[in-house]
Amino acid sequence: MNNSTRFFLINFLGCLTFLSLPVFSSPDFGEGWDLIYIAPFQESFLRFVFLLVFFYASYYFFIPKLYFNNKKTLFIISVLGSYGIIIGITRVIFGNSFRGPMPGPMHKGDFGPPHFEHPIFFDAQILIPFLLVIALAFLIKMNSRLMEIHDEKLNAEVSYLKAQINPHFLFNTLNSLYALTLQKSNEAPNAVLKLSGIMRYVVTESSQDFVALNKEIDYIKDYIELQKLRLDKSVALSFEVHGTTTGRAIAPLILIPFIENAFKYGINPDENSFIKIDITVEDQLLNMNVQNTMVASEIDEEFKTEEGLKNTKKRLDLIYSGKYDLEVREDDKVYDVNLKIDLL
Repeated sequence: MNNSTRFFLINFLGCLTFLSLPVFSSPDFGEGWDLIYIAPFQESFLRFVFLLVFFYASYYFFIPKLYFNNKKTLFIISVLGSYGIIIGITRVIFGNSFRGPMPGPMHKGDFGPPHFEHPIFFDAQILIPFLLVIALAFLIKMNSRLMEIHDEKLNAEVSYLKAQINPHFLFNTLNSLYALTLQKSNEAPNAVLKLSGIMRYVVTESSQDFVALNKEIDYIKDYIELQKLRLDKSVALSFEVHGTTTGRAIAPLILIPFIENAFKYGINPDENSFIKIDITVEDQLLNMNVQNTMVASEIDEEFKTEEGLKNTKKRLDLIYSGKYDLEVREDDKVYDVNLKIDLL
């Protein structure tokens, strides 16, 4: 069921429930279908129809267009005007605006001045439901507005975190390419193509909330191929993907910081080391395991990736709250990351 269908059903059921109130609360409910011919019920039902129209007018126009835009006076006038219109129309239609002739001595031809049974702006039978309707419209609209503000805040924070991750990653890949050019390696042109693919992905896809999983995997493959160009025989590299990656979506650049971290901390030309990356997709569950040797290397603070990993954890909390599990284990020899994500 898509969002538009769900929205329609919720509104339809809400309207049906609201309009059923005058039916079930009517003292003449036991009359069956004859209920629709009884004037007091007709008046009560018509008022509820007007209240329903007033609810949607308040939700979609009076509250967002007037109240939220600091047009409080016009908002009050609109609400009071709606109240007066509902009372006025129903009284005119059903003729209960007058009590009848004035009590007391009467003379021939003297019918006395007609007068209202209640003041025009006071009718307990409509005032209380009217106040409840405007309060309900306010409550739902305020809740919707708070959710919109919350979503906007999350989107802004996610965009900020991705903006921090992307330049950091590109900086590292440019360093790799720079090293190849210094070595005058024949692999440099291939590295440029890989880097081009990586940059194209970052520019065109990372702005999306979700991307195709197979594109994210291809992006990781390009990154690993680029890193392999600078590895020597002292590094044992393993990268495997299991399962079907098509037809599924994932938040962009959510996996790469853990892989980048392995290449940053798991390689030392003076030691034998290994990096093992395994990604398995089964149904809607993605499981990524990244292991690397804890090599004895000195890394300047500006090149460390703790900030990138910290930001990635924030993104996981924002996007996959309650739908992911991250486990990090480390000892003197091995750094082991296991990430499980319930894909959308």
